Amino acid sequence: MKGSAAGSALFSNSDLVSLILPLIIEQILNITLGFFDVLMVASLGEGAVSAVSIGDSINILVIGVFGALATGGAVVCAHYFGSRSVQMISITAKQLIWTSLFISFVITTAGLVFQSQILNLIFGDVEQNVMRDAKIYFFYSLLSYPLVALYNSVAALFRAQGNSSVSMAASFLVNVLNIGGNAFCLYVLGWGVEGVAIPTLVSRGIAALFLLALLYRGRPYKNKPAIIISGLHRFKPDIKIIQKILAIGVPNSVENSVFQIGKILVLTLMAGFGTAAMAANAAANKLCELSCIPGIAMSFAMITVVGQTLGAGKKEEAVYLNRKLLVITYITLALTTMPFIIWARQVIDFFNLQNDTAILTRKMFLLHGICGMVIWPVSFVLPASLRAAGDARRTMAVSFLSMWIVRVGLSYVFALFFELGAMSIWYAMVCDWIVRSVFFVTRWRRRFKPC
Repeated sequence: MKGSAAGSALFSNSDLVSLILPLIIEQILNITLGFFDVLMVASLGEGAVSAVSIGDSINILVIGVFGALATGGAVVCAHYFGSRSVQMISITAKQLIWTSLFISFVITTAGLVFQSQILNLIFGDVEQNVMRDAKIYFFYSLLSYPLVALYNSVAALFRAQGNSSVSMAASFLVNVLNIGGNAFCLYVLGWGVEGVAIPTLVSRGIAALFLLALLYRGRPYKNKPAIIISGLHRFKPDIKIIQKILAIGVPNSVENSVFQIGKILVLTLMAGFGTAAMAANAAANKLCELSCIPGIAMSFAMITVVGQTLGAGKKEEAVYLNRKLLVITYITLALTTMPFIIWARQVIDFFNLQNDTAILTRKMFLLHGICGMVIWPVSFVLPASLRAAGDARRTMAVSFLSMWIVRVGLSYVFALFFELGAMSIWYAMVCDWIVRSVFFVTRWRRRFKPC
């Protein structure tokens, strides 16, 4: 099977490298962007950092909706790429772009109307100056939502085609414009939080238009059909295609939202363990984000690879390439995690934490790193292949139940009854991974069993 699959595969080894490597670089750029945003806004003081954090906590939820919707469109498009249905690829692309824009305009309008109520409801206890800056930052964030929706949709279409280099280039463009804009507005013009918010708005807008212009060229990529969106302004809704996109996008969106809300809830529990625990948790999470970059990139690759092979009617190839990508995930995850584990003490020193906090940070990261190399890929990368197969509802249900029953529930059980302190949340997280893995592996075997 291995030889035949590799010989007739839609994706050769070089194809996989050209798909995966830009995705990894893109994820590094995304994390770098967030790091420099926080670092540069810190020059305005702790109040400004808090204000930006408030706005970003909402942005993560909303942008996750756009990302999930884009994933729905990418799955549908990947199937059509596999079956080489050129006309349906272009129709789906137009439906995704306009559906994303419509939903983003609805969210933006509602946010602008109820901006104060939303912030006061969730963060009403913050200081007045922090709330003032949060409203400024959130206002510009709201204006950027349609641009984010457009950016995510077009980037997802290129990935569905197998061309991840374009989205990588766009991420680099966003980084350069955003960091440069932040420096100019903060250090030259002397602006407040708007000096961070406006460059973000502008950079997202330019990057979105850049991607859209490239898409308009309508060029094929490595023998994959071109995406033709000429006549985009003459839009006619295709209910069947929109339903296909939403059938994957909506469950994926709910899954992402529930996951983020659950993390916010356990974070309130962490706050009860004191400032040191919060600092250790924040530092450990940053290290975990870095070590998990290959896995996140592989999830995007899984959508393209499995989606196209299933669309071509090559189920055995889909299974073969799925397993191959999982093996690559395990290898790359080990390569990025092991150095952090070996030099954990030295890396954590960069955070300038107190000794007890540094020790706690190391315990958190080591737990995540060691268990993550074994469990994380089947818990978070494998479900991407199920979504590519159109099985988004099952992944949503499993993620929802595991997050709330296992991760949230056990966090409180470990904290209140076993008195495990700040580590309670991290132990519960690993238990969540185990439960998710069992369900996803079982579902994958049933979904991809031989005909």
